[in-house]
Amino acid sequence: MKIKRIEPIAVSLPMVKPLKMSFEEVKSAENVLVRLETGDGVVGWGGAAAAPTMTGETVASMAAAIRYLAPRLEGMPLDDIAGVVARAGNFLYGNNSAKSVIEMALHDALGHARREPVHDLLGGKRRGRVAILRMVGTGKGAAADVADAQRGRADGYVAFKIKVGVAGPREDAERTRRICESLDGNGSLLICADANQGWTPDQAIAYVRAVEDTSIAFFEQPVAGHDVEGMAKVARASRIPIGCDEGLHSLEDLKRHHEAGAAGGFSLKTIKLGGMRPVMDAGLLCEKLGMKVNLASKMAETGICTAALLHLAAALPAVDWGVGLSSPYLTDDILKTPLSPANGHVSVPTGPGLGIEVDEAKLRRYAREA
Repeated sequence: MKIKRIEPIAVSLPMVKPLKMSFEEVKSAENVLVRLETGDGVVGWGGAAAAPTMTGETVASMAAAIRYLAPRLEGMPLDDIAGVVARAGNFLYGNNSAKSVIEMALHDALGHARREPVHDLLGGKRRGRVAILRMVGTGKGAAADVADAQRGRADGYVAFKIKVGVAGPREDAERTRRICESLDGNGSLLICADANQGWTPDQAIAYVRAVEDTSIAFFEQPVAGHDVEGMAKVARASRIPIGCDEGLHSLEDLKRHHEAGAAGGFSLKTIKLGGMRPVMDAGLLCEKLGMKVNLASKMAETGICTAALLHLAAALPAVDWGVGLSSPYLTDDILKTPLSPANGHVSVPTGPGLGIEVDEAKLRRYAREA
């Protein structure tokens, strides 16, 4: 069975509410999807959000990269995903987000062709249901964030990620403390904070020391992604484990942070690492090195990406630092049956491929020029 066509499709979907982060406010889901079709008529889907501050790619650049690669990959065997990915790398350096969209669609199509769920292609299912990290970051101050976190707790969420780096360390530390106190999980909840590269090492140290007696389980990407020594400086000064997100784009980055003592765990994303298999490889390396794993979508991605993340969550050795999905923050999705949390948890799809069905009428409605 061979690849017949690889088609990029840009979409823009509305969100329930904006999410305030250190360098940006995400107001809509700007994604590039791929519809991959084989000569036998099997269809697979992949997707990724534009993340210029994380990967350097935009909707336009991802779509252009996929169009460039498509004629060079069409005609290749569907079941040789590693070979297709290698050929893509031979013709185009970098562009991991664009490549991840194609790689995801390959997994979906191959799962349909074999009538197997993607998690079986990745090594088998270890868990069928996962707790979802709920974002807390209204951008409207501590009182609004406390109220938002309490709504999440009432809805059954047991894991929370507080967005910090949007103000000074002292102000964000006080907001963090109030949120932790309001949730009052007695150790039963997973609560973390994410600065999205928002601070200098000294600012990050001031924050982490101010919240070290709270229930924060880990503090993600306090400083610039390229600043491994800065990460290590914060880690040495912190009783709270430090997580790496924007600084991880390869297995070499993972090893570098581990050797420098710059992180206790990593946020694994398909857009950074180039697809589902590289995320699995990173998760296996984390297990070997004794590092924690957080599995996450970029803010904000469609249900296609959510399905892929859930299959990864099912297959990875561990996801001790939680799973962050972003499609629940959309007011509408492009799936006929959206993958929505119930009591703060989501079940892993069980059908062939990614176990989803794309609503192509909605897809046309939200499609945009790229």
